[in-house]
Amino acid sequence: MGRIISRVLPPLRDRIRPGVRVLFVGINPGVRSSLTGHHFAGFSNRFWKLLYESKLVPEPITFEDDDRLPEWGYGITNIVARPTPGIDTLEPGEYVAGRARLRAKVRRFKPAVVAMVGLTVFRAMFPERKDAVALGRQAEMLGESEVFVLPNPSGRNANYTYAEMLAAFRSLQRYVGRVPRSGPASNASSRKAIR
Repeated sequence: MGRIISRVLPPLRDRIRPGVRVLFVGINPGVRSSLTGHHFAGFSNRFWKLLYESKLVPEPITFEDDDRLPEWGYGITNIVARPTPGIDTLEPGEYVAGRARLRAKVRRFKPAVVAMVGLTVFRAMFPERKDAVALGRQAEMLGESEVFVLPNPSGRNANYTYAEMLAAFRSLQRYVGRVPRSGPASNASSRKAIR
């Protein structure tokens, strides 16, 4: 049933331009995001509020403003392009293809930081990682781009309080402030690159 529904849903367009400093990555679009044509559009999703309250963006914005993310050096995409009501109907082959597409986008746009929005997103991108994953910067890299893990801001995510989510987004804001504008952190070559 989920496959049938997602076949009729329109795809969601990436918001990425050259010069992106942070590329936010979700797992795949939800139904409401697909229908509205905007990322993180779920009624209970706190992504946009967290961006503002962490000072990653200078003014309050909503999902309808996702086209403005490049103004601040941000981009947004998903590992799997197919919209679904939940991730339970995504198939292994979609993750394999999605990982390849994301690597290609990172090679093309060269963001300093790839911010995985949720532990599930990180695990989907790095299935070989078996140990516990903490929020924040990771040892893994995508090309020359640092990888940072944020909590899933969905209202269905009961793993973190809002205060914990905000602390993680503020940590990203501080980290991005230290990354040179010309590209990834200078110690990138000494870290494990995943190509």
